[in-house]
Amino acid sequence: QVQLVESGGGSVQAGGSLRLSCAISGYTYSNYYMAWFRQAPGKEREGVAGMNTGGDMIAYVDSVKGRFTISLDSANKNTLYLQMNSLKTEDTAMYYCAATSPGWTFVPMTDTPRFNYWGQGTQVTVSS
Repeated sequence: QVQLVESGGGSVQAGGSLRLSCAISGYTYSNYYMAWFRQAPGKEREGVAGMNTGGDMIAYVDSVKGRFTISLDSANKNTLYLQMNSLKTEDTAMYYCAATSPGWTFVPMTDTPRFNYWGQGTQVTVSS
């Protein structure tokens, strides 16, 4: 059974950095698409950054381009990261990692039904 477990959230002042991790287990195939999503209170969930296991299909929402970096550990491909720099108060949200079923090279982050597996989330709070 596929499981995703996020960690690394916390509280930070604006301008600071955090790195989120997502431990992925239970996959028996090597090709799928993964992404980080976030949801702030009273707002809809939005895709933040996504990438495939091959590392050549990477996408970011405009609001985080140049500040966030998504990556996958190269050795085992079982930990997904989101490095968040220059954090803003509007980045405050619950952050979730998600993954598709095997075989997907790219999935738009707006196509959330394609993401079959979700973690429980980790809270990120940015204060001014």
